[in-house]
Amino acid sequence: MISERQWLEPEWPLTDRVGALCTTRLGGVSEAPWDSFNQGLHVGDNPDHVIRNRRRLAQSAGLESGSIGWLDQVHGTRVVELTPQTVTTVPEADASFTRHPGMACAILTADCLPVVLADDQASVVGAAHAGWRSLCGGVLENLVDSLGVGRQCLHAWLGPAIGPERFEVGPEVREAFISQHPEAERAFVTSPSRSGHYLADIYELARIRLAHAGVTRIHGGGLCTVSDSARFFSYRRDGQTGRMATLVWLKQTVSPES
Repeated sequence: MISERQWLEPEWPLTDRVGALCTTRLGGVSEAPWDSFNQGLHVGDNPDHVIRNRRRLAQSAGLESGSIGWLDQVHGTRVVELTPQTVTTVPEADASFTRHPGMACAILTADCLPVVLADDQASVVGAAHAGWRSLCGGVLENLVDSLGVGRQCLHAWLGPAIGPERFEVGPEVREAFISQHPEAERAFVTSPSRSGHYLADIYELARIRLAHAGVTRIHGGGLCTVSDSARFFSYRRDGQTGRMATLVWLKQTVSPES
């Protein structure tokens, strides 16, 4: 089993009823350049190593090996529901949610922003792959809508992503966000190294989108995958590399004996 020190967990008031974590690159069996806890089957790693890593993840998190709902992520905005009938499929989507305890929504990232949502009553959880295209397209808003609970009841956690000092984008990216929410301008500063380009704060952009969707209790944010090569995979830094997994699930409840 991997050590809990080798993954990240949200600091939020839901830990007794909601499980959530983001893996690091530590604690697995994959060899360089996927070393060592790669969770992505699509990045060129030995599939047997990835399967062993995923089994180790499930065991360490206290989940059944077949209870993690993986997605075929395409930088889109589609949201799917995870049920006992769909958990073994791999749908093309960039967000998922579930109302079934013991089933985990899963997102793979290596610079894009993973976002998890859960409500106060621990009745539903969801996770989104929020790279800039999905984020600008409305994946978070779609996920919030899909959960079907009051926005004031929701908590969000932002996992590790490319930081604001390393995320250089073109002017079209800045304009796409500002055209929808003018206050997004504060998430961009002029790039010091490339004329006409900007450094973007994807954490701030996500907070703005969540706030407009009615979600204001937002936790996490601020870790940079590019800068921390010891803990995190980063596609922008390394090109061929592994993927971290961000999971969220409703914990199984045990009924008191009568």
